[in-house]
Amino acid sequence: MNIEQTLTIFQQGTDEILPLNELKDKLKRKKYLKIKAGFDPTAPDLHLGHTVLINKLKQLQDLGHEIQFLVGDFTAMIGDPTGKSKSRPPLSREKIQENAKSYTTQVFKILDEKKTKVIFNSQWMDKLTSMKFIQLASKRTVARMLERNDFKARYKNDDDIAIHEFLYPLVQGYDSVVLESDIEIGGTDQKFNLLMGRELQKRYNKEQQVILTMPILEGLDGVQKMSKSLNNYIGINDSPDNMFGKIMSISDNLMWHYFELLSFESIETIANLKQEIKQGKNPRDIKFILANKIITRFYNAEFSKQAQQNFINRFSKNQIPNDMAEFTFDTGIKIANLFKDAGLCPSTSNAYQMIKQGAAKINSKKITDRNLVPEIGTKVYQVGKRKFARVTIK
Repeated sequence: MNIEQTLTIFQQGTDEILPLNELKDKLKRKKYLKIKAGFDPTAPDLHLGHTVLINKLKQLQDLGHEIQFLVGDFTAMIGDPTGKSKSRPPLSREKIQENAKSYTTQVFKILDEKKTKVIFNSQWMDKLTSMKFIQLASKRTVARMLERNDFKARYKNDDDIAIHEFLYPLVQGYDSVVLESDIEIGGTDQKFNLLMGRELQKRYNKEQQVILTMPILEGLDGVQKMSKSLNNYIGINDSPDNMFGKIMSISDNLMWHYFELLSFESIETIANLKQEIKQGKNPRDIKFILANKIITRFYNAEFSKQAQQNFINRFSKNQIPNDMAEFTFDTGIKIANLFKDAGLCPSTSNAYQMIKQGAAKINSKKITDRNLVPEIGTKVYQVGKRKFARVTIK
């Protein structure tokens, strides 16, 4: 494979490569590049939003490049301020270590374990002396830090910015110094942090990394970034049935972005699928293709086939599943609180919205009264097409 062919693979699906001429130069000079991507274990599960980056790592790994899968167990204790409108408390080391164990098993559903270098940045950050840390902090100024959009907005609004938040991009950049990374991959929202790696490598007299940014995957709501805290995610450890149902719940427009970022399908194939819809094909059938490809990747074709049949049985034939979470509440609980406490809605305001939309049901009958107080007995409560709970009022 020549340089131009290799470069095409690097560019496929990416948002930006900076600087592109340096990537060309590295590919000419080096047979294999060190490619770094960092993941902070702030939650126990990886989701499909993470796999946009991991899929790219797999693509480049298949070309023979060295993948540096960096688990940010040290940076997770600081907390990434990217996109945050206020300071957040750091996680405990115990919680981070627990989550990190989960990450290092889940990632090998995509990457080749034998060819992946898994690294924890606590290996060097725990050993960094206070003097070395002060020297690291001296490499950048407060003025440069305040150029970052989220810091700038918080400073302008007189919102708190804790000193430790300034350390996050410095530590992420220092990781690239230690690892001597040739390339660092991250989401478009990580551009400031990725550029920090280039700047620090220069100041430590290292060859500068090229940064490669990937598009952000929207969550199930189609608006905000996929996030477990926003409950708009699809976990790669979700069951096939749950994963299939969540994929089928996304909008027809969002489906195409998922195809582009998650399916490995070519631009030509996706264009052909769009043409089939224009010619009258049901978008649901195209979404079946997407769901099957994703579930087959994390499980197998048989699991995917069964999940599709279960979906058809449950929703096309209006069947209620046998297995669901069970709850017991005292009489007098209001319907919105019941939905929230049973995990069917993230909040009471969302429950009111679901009732207004006609998406909330009791024993398959729509609820019209937002102030309803459920009667005594055991019934199946439902929100949308995928969320069920068997609730007993006593």
